Amino acid sequence: MDFYSQLFLYLSILYVSLYILFLVFRKKSSAPNLPPGKKGWPIIGESLEFVGTAKSGCPEKFINDRTAKYSPEVFRTSLLGEDMAVFCGASGNKFLFSGQKKYVTTWVPTSMKKVVIFPETMEKFNKDDPKKMRSFLPEFLKPEALQCYIPIMDSMTREHLESDWSPYKEVKVSPLTKNYTFALACRLFMNIKDPKVVSKFADPFARIAPGFTSVPINIPGTPFNKAVGGGKLIRQELLNIIRRRKQEISEGKDANARDLLTRLLTEAVDDGSVFYEMNVSNKIIGLLIASHDTTSTSITVIVNYLASLPHIYERVYKEQVEIAKSKAPGELLNWNDIQKMKYSWNVACESMRLTPPAQGAYREAITDFSFSGYTIPKGWKAFWTVYTTHKNPKYFPDPEKFDPSRFEGNGPAPFTYVPFGGGPRMCPGKEYARLEILVFIHNLVTKFKLEKVIPDEKIIYNPSPVPANGLLIRLQPLNQ
Repeated sequence: MDFYSQLFLYLSILYVSLYILFLVFRKKSSAPNLPPGKKGWPIIGESLEFVGTAKSGCPEKFINDRTAKYSPEVFRTSLLGEDMAVFCGASGNKFLFSGQKKYVTTWVPTSMKKVVIFPETMEKFNKDDPKKMRSFLPEFLKPEALQCYIPIMDSMTREHLESDWSPYKEVKVSPLTKNYTFALACRLFMNIKDPKVVSKFADPFARIAPGFTSVPINIPGTPFNKAVGGGKLIRQELLNIIRRRKQEISEGKDANARDLLTRLLTEAVDDGSVFYEMNVSNKIIGLLIASHDTTSTSITVIVNYLASLPHIYERVYKEQVEIAKSKAPGELLNWNDIQKMKYSWNVACESMRLTPPAQGAYREAITDFSFSGYTIPKGWKAFWTVYTTHKNPKYFPDPEKFDPSRFEGNGPAPFTYVPFGGGPRMCPGKEYARLEILVFIHNLVTKFKLEKVIPDEKIIYNPSPVPANGLLIRLQPLNQ
């Protein structure tokens, strides 16, 4: 090989090498600036640690460790088999709450859908379904409709306390409130009054929630497997109820029924297919889960603080007994009575700040966007969580102190107190939950004094906060 041939070869090799380096460099330089963090193990990501810290009684540890290590604004992780950006602080909450349909949309984890949605409708279950349901719910949950529920809530609460609390010196609050809120939801949403029918739902429903945030491994004995089995039983029972209700409607029975199921069946377009019935069932299941688990958890948490803090209980009692004195014997609560329960609601809010009934919610990026200098790619999932603000001293001074006065006047700064979410996607059932909680508190504190049997009873999360021993309370009946 002559000199020029060798030179050409060397120059060619050099050129190709430099070109490859250029491509690699350009690819790296053009790579998106992703949020800091790690994905964890293949497939399961950091899900085990996320669930593990919650079950140990310290769900905020997962979040706090990563905000301290990576970024107080946003960090990367992998949960439920998905790349995920966790948005932090009031700015993160505001961005997600305000960016609906512009940057993000609602996302339901596949594991959750497998539990509650009919497999046949999985492909048809799309992002418009939650939107359609939300557009219908305000009609059902607006103040004029809610006012009609208060007497029903009041009478059912009285019956519940009389039958399940009064005969005993000690009770476990957590399972009792779950039974109560579920029976009330069945009554208001589906006009089901028969305790036997309610119990058919209640037992399998107890299996569902623990499986939502578990690793989605569907083998016998796992929480996810139990949740899938519970969901199957519920769906079948709901189909039976829907078909009976359709028959009643066609025969002109219960023409003035105001429950949600009847409204759905009369106002939706029935195409005569089983998919129509399944879609109605999907919506009802979603509402039952949302109204039952978080509200019963909230009531349990509030009772925990009332029993732990006598000075708080006394102020709530004084407010509620004044309302009770203004009522005629046997007269049920009404809308005006609820509006007088300001301090009681502040106590409820402070209880939910310290022990939130839900950890947060998910979104999906519908386009590439930037937040706090980092790029969130299209298709990534986003998660906002109460644990970046509720106990942050930046937003709530002396955050571990129980102080209902935080909610007086204008209350906390926007996007810092978020047990119900915020912005356009705020939970549409917030006012329903407020009524249910306040009606229960009124009847409870005017009937009993409360004392915790286990003063330092541990709270575990599965995924909602649950007292390890069910919150065992000693009851002291008050003179009626």
